[in-house]
Amino acid sequence: MPTTRADPHTYDYAIVRVVPRVERGEFVNVGVIVCCARQGYLEARIEVDDARLLAIDPTADLAAIRVNLSTIPTICAGGPASGPIGKLSIRERFDWLVAPRSTIIQTAAVHMGRCDQLDHALEHLLDRMVRTVGAVDLSQTAALR
Repeated sequence: MPTTRADPHTYDYAIVRVVPRVERGEFVNVGVIVCCARQGYLEARIEVDDARLLAIDPTADLAAIRVNLSTIPTICAGGPASGPIGKLSIRERFDWLVAPRSTIIQTAAVHMGRCDQLDHALEHLLDRMVRTVGAVDLSQTAALR
C-alpha cells in the first residue's frame, strides 16, 4: 500500500530584531518566531551575535537586551511563567509578540510559509535570516567588482 504524505502545515513567522539605536533604524536579526495554531505550535529561538550588535552600537547594554529577548520564548511557551499573556491562546500570544513597537526589540513583518515539519522550518529560517554565513571575499566576487 503506498504511503501518503501528510498535508503541509501553513504557518506564520516573524524575524526578531534588535535596533540598538532606534533613531538610526539600524538592526540585527536575532531570532525567529513561528506560529501554527492549527498544530498548537508557537516557538521562538533567539541567537544574539554580540559582535554584530556592538558594531552598530558599541554602548549597547547586551545584558539587558538578552534579558528582554529571553521573555519571547517564555511567552511562546505560555503558562504561569509568562504572566497574564501566557493565558492567551497561541494565536493571541503570537499576535501580541509581533505587534509593531518603537523599542529596541522589534519584529519584522509577518510572513507565511508551508512545511512538513515546523521545527525544521524554524531552523531553516534561523539559518537563512539570523545566523551569519561568514564574510564575503570581495576579490572572488566578480559581480561586486
